[in-house]
Amino acid sequence: MMKYRIGVDVGGTNTDGVLIDPTRAAEQSRGVLAFHKVPTTVNVSEGIEAAIRQVLHSSASDPSEVACVSIGTTAFINAVLEADPRRLCKVAVIRICGPYTRQAPPFLDFPRRLKRLMDGHIGYIDGGIEIDGRPIVPISEEQIQGQCEIIKSKGLSNIVLSGVFSPLDNGGTNEYAVRDTIVRILGPAVNVVCSRDVGQLGLIERENASILNASILTYAQRTIRGFSRAMLALNIAAPVYITQNDGSLTTAAKAAKLPIRTFASGPTNSMRGASFLAGLDHQRGVGQPAIVIDVGGTTTDIGVLLPTGYPRQAASYIEIAGVRTNFAMADVQSIALGGGSKIRQADSGAIVVGPDSVGHQIQSEGMVFGGNILTTTDIIVAAGKARVGDPSTVSHLDRTLVEKSIATINKHLERIIDRMKVSPEDINVLLVGGGGIIAPDKLSGVSQIIRPPFFDVANAVGAAMAKVSYEIDTIVEIKQKPLPEIMDKLKSLAIESAIAAGAEPSSTRIVEVNNLPVNYVTNQSTRVIIKAAGDLSPSPTHILDAVESERRYGDEVLDNGTEPINEHLEAPEAPVDVNTYRPTIRADKVWVLSEIDLEWIGEGCNILGAGGGGPSYPAFLMVRQLLREGKSILVVDAENVPEDALFARCCFMGSPSVSSERIQGGVEIPAAMQALKQFMGFDDFFGTISDEIGGGNGIQPLIMSGMLGKVTIDADLMGRAYPHMWQSLPGVFGIENGLFPVALADGVGNALVMGRARDGSAVETVLRGACTEMGSKAAVTFPPLTRLTCQKYGVAHTVSQAWRMGRAVALRRQQSNIRDVVAGLLELQNGACLFTGKIVDVRREVRKGFTWGEVVIAPLSNDELEYTGAISTHQITYGADARLIVPFQNENIYAYVETSGSEAKEIVAVVPDLITVLDSQKGVALGTPDYRYGLRVTVIALAGDEKWSKTEAGLNGGGPKAFGLDDILYKSVGEYKEPRGVIEEYA
Repeated sequence: MMKYRIGVDVGGTNTDGVLIDPTRAAEQSRGVLAFHKVPTTVNVSEGIEAAIRQVLHSSASDPSEVACVSIGTTAFINAVLEADPRRLCKVAVIRICGPYTRQAPPFLDFPRRLKRLMDGHIGYIDGGIEIDGRPIVPISEEQIQGQCEIIKSKGLSNIVLSGVFSPLDNGGTNEYAVRDTIVRILGPAVNVVCSRDVGQLGLIERENASILNASILTYAQRTIRGFSRAMLALNIAAPVYITQNDGSLTTAAKAAKLPIRTFASGPTNSMRGASFLAGLDHQRGVGQPAIVIDVGGTTTDIGVLLPTGYPRQAASYIEIAGVRTNFAMADVQSIALGGGSKIRQADSGAIVVGPDSVGHQIQSEGMVFGGNILTTTDIIVAAGKARVGDPSTVSHLDRTLVEKSIATINKHLERIIDRMKVSPEDINVLLVGGGGIIAPDKLSGVSQIIRPPFFDVANAVGAAMAKVSYEIDTIVEIKQKPLPEIMDKLKSLAIESAIAAGAEPSSTRIVEVNNLPVNYVTNQSTRVIIKAAGDLSPSPTHILDAVESERRYGDEVLDNGTEPINEHLEAPEAPVDVNTYRPTIRADKVWVLSEIDLEWIGEGCNILGAGGGGPSYPAFLMVRQLLREGKSILVVDAENVPEDALFARCCFMGSPSVSSERIQGGVEIPAAMQALKQFMGFDDFFGTISDEIGGGNGIQPLIMSGMLGKVTIDADLMGRAYPHMWQSLPGVFGIENGLFPVALADGVGNALVMGRARDGSAVETVLRGACTEMGSKAAVTFPPLTRLTCQKYGVAHTVSQAWRMGRAVALRRQQSNIRDVVAGLLELQNGACLFTGKIVDVRREVRKGFTWGEVVIAPLSNDELEYTGAISTHQITYGADARLIVPFQNENIYAYVETSGSEAKEIVAVVPDLITVLDSQKGVALGTPDYRYGLRVTVIALAGDEKWSKTEAGLNGGGPKAFGLDDILYKSVGEYKEPRGVIEEYA
């Protein structure tokens, strides 16, 4: 009778195996019949075979009694991390995008070594869909035929198809249709990876993951066949499953197609195994999350186990070998604390734990093992909390030293636990890992610490008891049907799909539901993510021979079509010394931007965005690509150009959800500009200027000027970011050509010009409606302004200000002095550090196309302050019961302090001053979508330009009244200081 489950987890050092009888899961042993560790082998199949053979022998079990084998492996991710040309293949990438995305080509943000190994071909064809499901342009079979001829001529067999909004294509009309055509033309021997099968919404990240997947595909197929051969050698006829990053199982056949979904299953297996061993799987209805701490010899990994039994997923993107991806992966944080961490006492008497460790040499270097290095294990033994090695070797240690060391260890653990919690309430902690003896029985913020049995093979247990899941990630319109009806239909579909994937029907249920309204659209769209999961069916289909590729791979080395890489030539460039770096200023006083300049400007644009404006990173990649293609990005000072020189205004409007998929192709802004030229009758312009320097739109003029060989003026028309289009200085002052005529274009032949409007809000209303019809994203061009008008109704030297702010952050990073970022920013602009603390609550809702909400920040305790980053002497000090609250409407609008027991609100900052929330650990500016519980943050306010703060029009259009805050009187945080131009300083 097939009743046992075998779980194997292949790590970098050890391969763990375990044999479990699921029918005895309720017993104290949790059904674990045998477990074994073996060193991980070069050929991972050999280590897997050895571990399984031993657990079968130890339990006296027959191979015929094994119902399934579940394997978690790091083999695939290691090939990418090591950039191993023997295991990676070149890939052809075909974008299904119509005229879009060309300004952000595939491999754009890949490290150069990986790009060289993987980039085989890049092509673009018509197709793709809009956010509402409409086709962008029809697919062209002639274009597909042309791409196939190129791919065949290059000898490539691994292909990625990346279509705009392909995750929403439930009818298979885009990527799947193109895939079928390619297979018909090139034959079934090619491997075609459709990006919708790999990742979620976010074209660049999903495509990146698909490229990694396609490059590793041939090696993965060969490796998984090795697993099959190992099972045959063991006489195991049961199916083989591979554990995925989200804690679920996939068949070996599917893993051979999508190995990237198995890249990082180790931490997830540990968390799922800890939950099973602690008996939490049987405590249904408790509805409480738990934290899993895995303590090793050098590091401690920590993750959150949700009430569903699945780990909390990582944020919107994760990096694999320096490549941004967005496939599902557990949110795991690591700290340099383990059983081998070294203990030192500073001259001040403070105890320093780590970050260095004796690691696997603890049995020769640790004091309790006869060595002379004091480690955390020695401290725990000296305190009498564990018996390891020879306790007499540490009996002489000073009691104060021991107590202080334990207190420091506990602080490290408490701090990382608090960072991972999602609410202030105490939480259960599951402790696993060989270094777990250093953890105490009680910690602040923890209700109980559970040390489950067999904790040192929790990862293999998690693999053995993993479930089967299915996830739906789509965007729906709720105008026609009520949302509950749509959700019920999608939940049923998710459950049916999970059962079809191998889940046992009676145990399958919904384990995750997310409803994320899409802002800046008028068609009531919402993004829905639903996951269903269930136990593995007891009679799964046999799949050992189901790998679709008919090719047979031995152990030969792959030929990826490239010469062996010279490590010296591929070495990374030396980092720029921020202190000595000088920007390039030509003799004619034109600033020639470098990649470093662009990087700093992008960082500064985020700070000036005051929480809004959208991220600058995608736009930064595009303008950097122009540089790499040989274009020049030039900036000029207003004083160095004729006063009647015209400067064009260009930006994008629409939903950030669309911007992450329908990436600009370089045709949208020129199309809008051409429509405006024809309407207004002007022929050309001298350069470009940004309407808002804050966020991604602050980079757009640099992109346009680089494409057209123009210059960008060192100024903008806002000095920050605001939520409304009319909230530029030309708009609020009502000057001629301030807001209209205005042109809107989508790049596929649709363009309109709004010649007149009764006021600024009418411009916004009309354009947002048209923008929705254009796919909820469009390019906007306002009338060009003369240099003289730009000076009169603009904010001078904001490109320089963004550069200086980015430089200030880069300098503190280089100095490992993030705590001084605030001081550096306040040297550049007058203002104040309002508050340092951690986010304890975030509330959001989408109304009228905008994200409204507020973030609540509590002060840190003295212990927490010791380890917090961006602390400044400029900080205003409040008591422990104070809370800083920052309401926002896309951008941060004002900030006030409340104190427990008092109804009074102390307004500490309000628009038009800029309120920016910084990540205290990284020094980077956070957008309002990035706010989440537990983040350590520092809130600063910077003085707004006097055209906003000292004029009636400015205050009415950008001050408290513009947001309905009639009861708040504007009071500046400081006198505005005009930034010094980079050209003036370095010419």
